[in-house]
Amino acid sequence: MTASPQTPRRHFLGQLAGTSALVTLAATLPATAASRNPVFATTRSGRIAGIVERGVHVFRGVPYGADTGTRRFQRALRETAWTGVRDAVRFGASAPQRGDADGQTVSEDCLFLNVFTPALRDRGRRPILFYIHGGGYNNGSGSHPLYDGVNLCRRGDVVVVTVNHRLNAFGYLYLGETGDERMLDSGNVGQLDLIDALRWVREHAHEFGGDAGNVTVFGQSGGGAKIATLMAMPEADGLFHKAMTMSGQQVTAAGPRAAAQRSALFLAELGLRPGDIDGLLTMPMARLLEATRVRDPSRAENTSLYFGPVLDSRSLPRHPFYPDAPSQSSRIPMVVGNTRDETRAFLGHEEANFSLAWDQLPQKLREQQYVDLSPDVVITEYRRLYPAYTPSEVFFAATTAGRSWRGAIIEAEERAKHGALTWVYQLDWRSPADGGRLRAFHTLDIPLVFDNTGAEGSKTGTDTRARTMAARLSSALIALARHGDPNHADIPSWPPYMLPQRQTMVFDDDSGMQDDPRGGERRLYERVPFVQRGTM
Repeated sequence: MTASPQTPRRHFLGQLAGTSALVTLAATLPATAASRNPVFATTRSGRIAGIVERGVHVFRGVPYGADTGTRRFQRALRETAWTGVRDAVRFGASAPQRGDADGQTVSEDCLFLNVFTPALRDRGRRPILFYIHGGGYNNGSGSHPLYDGVNLCRRGDVVVVTVNHRLNAFGYLYLGETGDERMLDSGNVGQLDLIDALRWVREHAHEFGGDAGNVTVFGQSGGGAKIATLMAMPEADGLFHKAMTMSGQQVTAAGPRAAAQRSALFLAELGLRPGDIDGLLTMPMARLLEATRVRDPSRAENTSLYFGPVLDSRSLPRHPFYPDAPSQSSRIPMVVGNTRDETRAFLGHEEANFSLAWDQLPQKLREQQYVDLSPDVVITEYRRLYPAYTPSEVFFAATTAGRSWRGAIIEAEERAKHGALTWVYQLDWRSPADGGRLRAFHTLDIPLVFDNTGAEGSKTGTDTRARTMAARLSSALIALARHGDPNHADIPSWPPYMLPQRQTMVFDDDSGMQDDPRGGERRLYERVPFVQRGTM
């Protein structure tokens, strides 16, 4: 399960019908901080003006592709060139999405990235850290305060890039079987946006003091799933050289039949006949977003339509990690991580889940563990493994293990079979927020990896304990980027993941290695096949 960071944000759905906001050229803007104290960079399409923040050069809202509103469901074109100097202080629009958009306007003109760098044009050849946001394939942006790259730049002398790309139906509606030649790439244009952004980074690395031959992609939740998918996309081969995924995995993609069936439901909700591409291309953005609410009958969680990568035998010719790890990415060192208490982020907002009785637990597990395994079997095994657990503790542990955690294990095991360098971590470190009851919840590692414990939306606290954990995790990312190995002086020796040991770094106040942590839970859920959400 995927969620975006839980922070107070503005809501834009009521404003979508009239939204067409674009990043405006500096010539039409009022005076900005950049115009008063600018730093300049040159891109392939024109000059941009950013600003220095705490000694780091920051450029926001830099276009890497053209307005997608004129090419819905198609591969984006290169951004339109401009004359003069373009303001690059404010974030660009986020991709169309329902609800929250990290405080940004939404628009189909959404192909923007943000660059944080210690220096410009100094031949520094710094490692480049390219972050892909979470929110599943439906929501989010590269603009959240937790993703600010200044602290990583200051800690590790690296370049940080965050990115927006098309989401939900705009990025993953599969129309490849309609017979319309324009739509052949439709099911994966959100992924192709990321590939285009990575190409932009390679082209501009020298301008921003980075090394085009040393790009590390990292992402949380949906961002990690997008990385796993990129690892199996031939067009992405060679565009990045290391990878780190945090609570995000993609073992299988949606099959073309299943994706086409969802597209048919989507068109029916819009009142369009099958194959009415012209109707889709002229439909208001807000109406398309509203139609994504239609229920997906294939999903156990009884929720809206799934949109995600599609096995189209074109841009994605194979499943990301089935039947094995993609050979094209076996040379890429990779860190795979999860948090111990993932689902407390999604299910911890319901007060009753913290005071469950044993007789309530079976039905709650039927609703929330997302695998077809008898709740009685699950409860019996958890009570054997953890006799002191309360019903609520069994509920949160079982839903965490029964949802996405197994996907991370599968990815690590398949890479180990290939002999691909892989390091696995589990975050057990508990957040102090909400009286501590959310523990190591989904998204907790974001402010730690970015060294942004004090940023808006962080639930780590800012005390010595939080700063110490942030230093450990952010330094591991920087070490991976710089050396191809996450080991550094402030953590115990962290060997690669191998079978059958399954060596895992458990990050906590007292961090250390464990072989096959939660092995009993792993074996329990291996009794049933793993089916990635959206595959069928």
